[in-house]
Amino acid sequence: MAKTVTKTEPRLEPLDRLVGTWDTEGTHPALPGVLVRGTVTVEWLEGKSFLIHRGQVDHPDFPDSISIIGLTDQDRVQGASAPAGARQLSLHYYDSRGVFRLYEASADDRSWRFWRNAPGFSQRFTGTFTEGGDVIVGVTQLCEDDVTWKDDLKITYRRRR
Repeated sequence: MAKTVTKTEPRLEPLDRLVGTWDTEGTHPALPGVLVRGTVTVEWLEGKSFLIHRGQVDHPDFPDSISIIGLTDQDRVQGASAPAGARQLSLHYYDSRGVFRLYEASADDRSWRFWRNAPGFSQRFTGTFTEGGDVIVGVTQLCEDDVTWKDDLKITYRRRR
């Protein structure tokens, strides 16, 4: 008998763990030995359909950013919606350099992830919740040859109390 695999619907509830103000520390291979500090504020847009992630960095070589995370299955045109099965969690990223990127995303009780497959510049991030959710240890990886992944930005979020 064939086993039926059901694709689970993405949910917004796991994103609640991200809400708050976080102090960040990161390292990047472009600046060996430099610890980059910053602040991230995460809040729900009224209606709790989209999460707003604002990042500010205390280093001139790194951009400030805003990301909007949510389900992208409907647009504002009356009756319009994404095709069946297209319901997905997305992260729309914008930064102070004028860069925009669109990522797919996922979240659960252990981690949150986002990724994009772009020939010559694919990226993926995994942030793991530790210390009861008050710390997130994350790493962004980059793939520039469409084969080999290498660590890029390493970042730790510490919830501000």
